[in-house]
Amino acid sequence: MDVLYLLGNEAIAHGCLEAALDTAFGYPGTPSSEVIDTLRTRQESQPYVEWSVNEKVAYEQALASSWCGMRSIVTMKHVGLNVAADPLMTSAYTGVKGGFVLLTADDPFAHSSQNEQDSRCYAAFARIPCLDPSSVQEAHDMVRDAFALSEEFSLPVLFRPTTRICHSKSDVSLGPVLVSERKAVFEKDPSQYVVIPAHTRVLHKKLNEKQPALRRRLVELGYNRCIVRSKIAVITGGVASAYVQEVLADSVSIMQIGAYPIDEQWLGDFVRSHDTIMVIEELAPVIEEVVRQVSGDIQVFGKKSGHVPYEGELSLERVSAYLVSAQIPVKKEYPKPLSPAALPVRPPILCAGCMHRTAMYAIKKVFRDGIFPSDIGCYTLGLQLGVVDTTICMGASITIASGMAQAGEERDIVCTIGDSTFLHTGIQGLLNAVYNDACITVVILDNRVTAMTGHQPNPTTGITASGVQIPAVSLEMLCRSCGVRFVETISPSDLVQFIGVLKEAKAQPGVKVVIAKQPCVITERRARVNRGKYAVSNTTCIGCKACVKFGCPAIELQGGLAYITDLCSGCGACAQICPVAAISREADE
Repeated sequence: MDVLYLLGNEAIAHGCLEAALDTAFGYPGTPSSEVIDTLRTRQESQPYVEWSVNEKVAYEQALASSWCGMRSIVTMKHVGLNVAADPLMTSAYTGVKGGFVLLTADDPFAHSSQNEQDSRCYAAFARIPCLDPSSVQEAHDMVRDAFALSEEFSLPVLFRPTTRICHSKSDVSLGPVLVSERKAVFEKDPSQYVVIPAHTRVLHKKLNEKQPALRRRLVELGYNRCIVRSKIAVITGGVASAYVQEVLADSVSIMQIGAYPIDEQWLGDFVRSHDTIMVIEELAPVIEEVVRQVSGDIQVFGKKSGHVPYEGELSLERVSAYLVSAQIPVKKEYPKPLSPAALPVRPPILCAGCMHRTAMYAIKKVFRDGIFPSDIGCYTLGLQLGVVDTTICMGASITIASGMAQAGEERDIVCTIGDSTFLHTGIQGLLNAVYNDACITVVILDNRVTAMTGHQPNPTTGITASGVQIPAVSLEMLCRSCGVRFVETISPSDLVQFIGVLKEAKAQPGVKVVIAKQPCVITERRARVNRGKYAVSNTTCIGCKACVKFGCPAIELQGGLAYITDLCSGCGACAQICPVAAISREADE
């Protein structure tokens, strides 16, 4: 058995390979992305791996693979499960054949997400098992075993690592990689797979009948376990278990929940043998609600009592404080962390030379009093440039823009959306806007890659997840096929021409699409594309700060004059902005 120091997502990917995985589908989303990235870069005995255009598509393909008897995983972040919720709910009725694991990575504290939703609630809603690892090793072991659990009950298994599991590193004991010898065969059974009402009523009853055996099995597998030590107990689950075990006094009983649904009889026996219970878990009170159902008049502390917050991440310091507040003995009390004094604020910022900054500068210049709905991607950072007024979910920029226009908003409405996001859920919004004759301008920021989540390929990139070259999708032809009459493709690097196209779009009625096409600056850097470097003439610069206000991190003030640092990528936007032509490309040495 090998022991390697691995990122949580790498350990999860290896666990899948130890289960003889056949197929893997996903859509990039932090903190889940590295699972597919790890699988797709494996050279030997590689399962079929795919980056799909969105989570619903990925889920349905993984489900189809399972129906053919293959072991399959689908990966996404928690908000992606909203997109895949439609097939999820019905697939619990139809069941699965080959082991099927739905990996949805939750993001407490919303490190890189628009909300903090708890995917355990989806598992309870769908009535499927949910595995909630407390460590990197347990994540590896759980996902490896999840395929067999799925096959045992013919149900999808929701596997829910959180950011602290996905992006932590740990020594992990690994088993051998197994190569699948399965052959995909779909066995027709309309009563199982065709969910007309007559079939659905029967399937729903069968799903409900699986629940008691499922709850007992999760206890037998050791995912849910307890130690009785006194009349005081703490019940915890997921990564919160790691914090609780480190700070809780050895004299206190502890129960760890690693899988759902919870066996209420087993839980009730534990709860009723104590006088005081505290429940510590991140986000929703999923465990606590079941505890309260079986607790009778036993005192229960947790979120509903105000001792544990509903939002944010836990930590050793916070868990210790929550335990002390309920008079639960701890090994050590942690002092409240002191806030560092006078540290400068460092908000996230677009890269030096990023095409999004130039495009948004031009948008603001042409549509000074406009309204700017935006979307999920690097370009959300356009908030700092005053060109992002709304962001809600993938693909919503176009539909928000259209809705505002149809509501009667008279100002210019210009929405921004990335190439991958447009293909994810933007096309339907564009089609609807054209169909209903909304007057909006859509700027598709096409940097030829899914940049924000780690530079995964997408249909515009011309390469699949496995590295196979394919014809790149034409965004211009897609937009024209949706009925858009004004479609122009132009690079923002030519600022004058780009502004001219925006002005032309502004004068047109109906839906207009401007495709701002330029490779991501990080992609170019990795490809060793050298655009040179720009410099400022101290004798010409008047210190007007126009280039500094542009927001490029490569530009700063020194002695009241602009100065360009080594961060410069050579995009040349600052030279086009400078009112006195004080910036020019340095001569090649």
